[in-house]
Amino acid sequence: MPDLTFHTFHALRIKGFATVDTVAEIAVVSVDEAHLHLSDLQQRGLARFRETSSLWQLTPSGREHHAQQLLDDAATAQAVEALRRPYEQFVQINHTFKVLCGDWQLRDGKPNDHTDTDYDGAAIAMLATINDQVTPVVEAFGDALARLLPYSSRLTRCCQRLQAGEANMFTGVACGSYHDVWMELHEDLILSQGIDRAAEGSF
Repeated sequence: MPDLTFHTFHALRIKGFATVDTVAEIAVVSVDEAHLHLSDLQQRGLARFRETSSLWQLTPSGREHHAQQLLDDAATAQAVEALRRPYEQFVQINHTFKVLCGDWQLRDGKPNDHTDTDYDGAAIAMLATINDQVTPVVEAFGDALARLLPYSSRLTRCCQRLQAGEANMFTGVACGSYHDVWMELHEDLILSQGIDRAAEGSF
């Protein structure tokens, strides 16, 4: 399987359900390339397209085949040891990030209505600090495994858009928010290292 096709395959595994645009962004390929790769996976019985929602997903055999492809990927195998130390740092930052996301969504146990600009501004400033902390960690991931490097610029773009006033870029769902990209990165790291997420308890 050509490398870029594997990137598309891997991107769909990370998301579970995804539009072709989302797959293209994660895989760092054009939308046309992503569609071509997804169509090939579909023809091989490894992916399906849900027309009602315009979402792609892997079939059960696709998930099995992806697991084997990941095991056979030489770049991933070589990177596992190098990923371990920065991943420990990431997990620590992840805890802080989860707490911050809760603070952004809830205030005093109730949904945050985002009318208090000082409260929201402090949360956004904290996210910028977290982004500064995680950037060298993600760059270390990228040094170990090249396909992980784009997460750094994607996270920074989300942070910049949030600071520019796009409130959904914090924890918005299925919109390419900071939280979306962070979860994609975490899932990628979990899969690449063969970690049992439930055993680790780092959701």
